[in-house]
Amino acid sequence: MSENQAAYPIATMCRLLGVSLSGYYAWTKRQPSRRAQTDAALLAEIRAAHEASRGTYGAPRIHADLAAKGIHIGRKRVARLMSAAGLAGVSRRKFVTTTVKDGGRQAPDLVNRNFTADLPNLLWVADITYIPTWTGFLYLAVVLDACSRRIVGWSMATTLATQLVVDALHMALLSRRPKAVIHHSDQGSQYTSIEFGHRCREAGVRPSMGSVGDAYDNAMCESFFATLECELLERRRFRTQAEARIAVFEFIEGFYNPRRRHSSIGYLSPIDYERLLDVKTPADPGAHQSAVVLAAVKDKPFGRPEERAVLDRPCARRPHARAGRDGRMAPPGAEQKNGTKQEDQMMLHQTP
Repeated sequence: MSENQAAYPIATMCRLLGVSLSGYYAWTKRQPSRRAQTDAALLAEIRAAHEASRGTYGAPRIHADLAAKGIHIGRKRVARLMSAAGLAGVSRRKFVTTTVKDGGRQAPDLVNRNFTADLPNLLWVADITYIPTWTGFLYLAVVLDACSRRIVGWSMATTLATQLVVDALHMALLSRRPKAVIHHSDQGSQYTSIEFGHRCREAGVRPSMGSVGDAYDNAMCESFFATLECELLERRRFRTQAEARIAVFEFIEGFYNPRRRHSSIGYLSPIDYERLLDVKTPADPGAHQSAVVLAAVKDKPFGRPEERAVLDRPCARRPHARAGRDGRMAPPGAEQKNGTKQEDQMMLHQTP
């Protein structure tokens, strides 16, 4: 009636619609209900959370975002307000496999579809996907921690060479420095290559591989690629491979690892989940680890400290016996090669 009052009299429209004239004017002067005011405030928070997620979050993750801010409402109410405002999450699409099997030696399956880990750096999953651009494909290899869902290593290249997966593993090893971690992948030629196997042996990594043509044997990494497709690649078109590199880097390091909420870890981001577990990585040592780093310099200032030395306990610092240049221990009473001889001692006490 308010939109058509310029063309028709209000009294005529009220009579045709069966509404009293006084009731209409009372309605126009009435303030919105408390529920409507609360919905308007909630919708503003929902729009902000949806925009912060780059338009990818649906009602479950928006509900978790509001709960983290102290706004406790029902998830169905969030879904109703998002539907009324035309806000929605993004859906996933299928993608092309990049697994090419050759005659390389495969590793045993140490996972058996059990992608559970109580702590980080126990189980890593890895795979390769492609990113279409106007100038050709850009290939992405990732290493994902099964505990926190964090991307601990990644690499991009224009070809499916073995160096692609080696660089991703190298980044993960530098940032995490694990001990006897399981690296699970498919049986692609990159992972069965001699170069990749040699790098795993050097770092003490235990390679594991699933069966051929079964996405469930590497379902966790496939889930990340589905998220990448759904929330980034399906919504953008890249003119150059350099543009795709920047976008993927911003997605992984600027959104996925620090901010993207995962339903499997209590709607926390991977970094927040690792902080909840109080995990300290070598790239971000805690206060109790700084003494170890400083003690390594004090223990051996002119060289690299021994790996087996315990540096943070004074009781464990034993005096080192001196050895000769040939590596054999000097017999009792023998002179030190760099020490002052007895004749020189006597010469120093004599007066000229």
